[in-house]
Amino acid sequence: MSEAATMAAWQPRGPWAGIIAPGPFGATGQAGISVATRDGLGIASLIATEGGHDALAAALKPMGLDLPATPRAVFANGHGLIWAGPEQWLLIAESRDGFAELLRDLGAVAAVSDQSDGRATLRLSGPNIRDALAKGCMIDLHPSVFPVGATALTSIAYMGVHLWRLADDPASGDGVFEIAAARSMAGSFWSWLSASVAEFGCLATTGRG
Repeated sequence: MSEAATMAAWQPRGPWAGIIAPGPFGATGQAGISVATRDGLGIASLIATEGGHDALAAALKPMGLDLPATPRAVFANGHGLIWAGPEQWLLIAESRDGFAELLRDLGAVAAVSDQSDGRATLRLSGPNIRDALAKGCMIDLHPSVFPVGATALTSIAYMGVHLWRLADDPASGDGVFEIAAARSMAGSFWSWLSASVAEFGCLATTGRG
């Protein structure tokens, strides 16, 4: 087969492909934890240039986003900004449609790096999710100290992750978290997470999440 034909046959694979299989696993009965892969996101790191904070803030304002100055995550109109350090943020887009153009425009006022294919992201929820994460997470995720919108760059089971808390599930009131890890660590992270959630029963779903 020619090189051109081989390349034409290649298909993009999400970071969790071949790692997470959809369906229930672990303890039987009602699942205490839900795990959803967050494939297809647009993800980029933004770093404000020296003296460029206000220009970057102005560029993001039409999207309804304000630059968090502390470890917070904000969301509006299908996009999110996750604090990632002083004058640094992770930009999240629910769809990659138009994402390249957005990053091109933001590149005029910030240092921008597309991380869409370099991160593996999961959404975790359920009444036992904090119990499972406590097995490897280095920070306290109790609602009194890690409220909705909080974010942290931390380690879980000795792997670096970016963690943030979304609004609670409106039906159950359970906490909802998202975790982004380096794509190269996806298999190792899932090995730890799947073992940690098994005792509570888990339902995994794949796709856009």
